[in-house]
Amino acid sequence: MNNRSVPTDTILPHVIYRNLPEAIAWLTSVFGFVEHYRYGDPNSPSGAQMRAGRAWIMVRDTRGSEQTPAELGYGTQSLTILIDDVEKHYAHTQTEGAKIVEELRITEYGEFQYAVLDLDGHHWVFSRHARDADPASWGAQVTNLF
Repeated sequence: MNNRSVPTDTILPHVIYRNLPEAIAWLTSVFGFVEHYRYGDPNSPSGAQMRAGRAWIMVRDTRGSEQTPAELGYGTQSLTILIDDVEKHYAHTQTEGAKIVEELRITEYGEFQYAVLDLDGHHWVFSRHARDADPASWGAQVTNLF
């Protein structure tokens, strides 16, 4: 389904964690990410690329004075991943004990989604298109058609 309010597959975020091997394991078991590759020392990787469906992320350890949202005490971004079976994903994430911060719901902009914090406080939204929503129908001002 196409939804004019939410484009897909447009960015490769780099997300930092205090303990990369622990984060890779957590993202795999709780969110269902699949690791594509690791780089650096095999026993202590410096980064990895992972995917969930068609969405890709890079993950790495913090460096120098970098801090995760959990260390900062507030969020620095929100990552949205589009998945087909958001209900199943939500149920699994709940079962795994992740902190749900927005319950499963249909938004005014046409998404069926929920939000959750990961082990280092990063804010994730897992979503699927519920309907095609013209951005103007919920108050957005369209400045460019694509």
